[in-house]
Amino acid sequence: MTGTVYKSTGSWYWVKSKGELYKCRIKGKFRIKGIKSTNPISVGDIVDFSLETNNDEETGLITNIHERKNFIVRKSVNLSKQTHVIASNIDQVFLLITIDNPPTFTTFIDRFLVTAEAYSIKTILVFNKIDSYEIEQRAEILYLKDIYEAIGYECIEVSATKNINIDKIKEMMTGKVSMFAGHSGVGKTTLVNAIEPSLNLKTKEISEQHKQGQHTTTFAEMFDLSFDARIIDTPGIKGFGVVDMDKDELGDYFPEFFALKQNCKFNNCIHINEPQCAVKEALENEEIAWSRYKSYLQILEGEEEHYRTDIWE
Repeated sequence: MTGTVYKSTGSWYWVKSKGELYKCRIKGKFRIKGIKSTNPISVGDIVDFSLETNNDEETGLITNIHERKNFIVRKSVNLSKQTHVIASNIDQVFLLITIDNPPTFTTFIDRFLVTAEAYSIKTILVFNKIDSYEIEQRAEILYLKDIYEAIGYECIEVSATKNINIDKIKEMMTGKVSMFAGHSGVGKTTLVNAIEPSLNLKTKEISEQHKQGQHTTTFAEMFDLSFDARIIDTPGIKGFGVVDMDKDELGDYFPEFFALKQNCKFNNCIHINEPQCAVKEALENEEIAWSRYKSYLQILEGEEEHYRTDIWE
């Protein structure tokens, strides 16, 4: 039998095939196939499985994973040398961003976008909770939209609680597999509930002390929606570690850098100290955002993500 993985709890996988969900496990060999991921199978994977009777319960045994068309991967939180595949076979990602309560910094946004670019996954930036912002925070949203729309990313302002632009999100999701991602507390689950109220997913309040979200989604999970769409809801991501990124290719995943690459004096220019670098010239002429260049240098130098207060400068 062949089906799609809809949920993973680490040891069991729920696979949907011909409208039915089957509780499956994997053969041990998947863990020793050179896969350095903490999860050899992720939500969105297409798998082959066979049914077996286990203690009077019919379960499945996954025997094969089909080749992925793409996936979103990050460094594992607890095992730095391993990776964690968040989801696979995605048509698009909606990256939720909040200016405050909790704050989303450009370092996080850029790291996520770089990974999505590397695997050719379309990403839409969703500025949530717009009904709750004061003038200063609204100005920051406009500032960020100017940066990312100039690069070519679509930006949408929404309010899950006030039903602002929810229909636009639904229209973009129709006929596709969409992943929702972002920090804990940015309102992913509330937005999913606004899009499909019948799901009635659990939500939690923001921690006032630290202005951080509390994890409500423990594992990534896919849902079939009523309007010909599928959604992958993911756990809140505190930090996003970029993995397996070649230094010579990193600039290619910054679209505004890639567009200028041919104008650099050297073909292998990495836009740091080289003379006649088109990227550095554009930076000095304020044609490229300094926040983007800071993110580029940080990833290039292998630094971990920092939550800096000066990132808007």
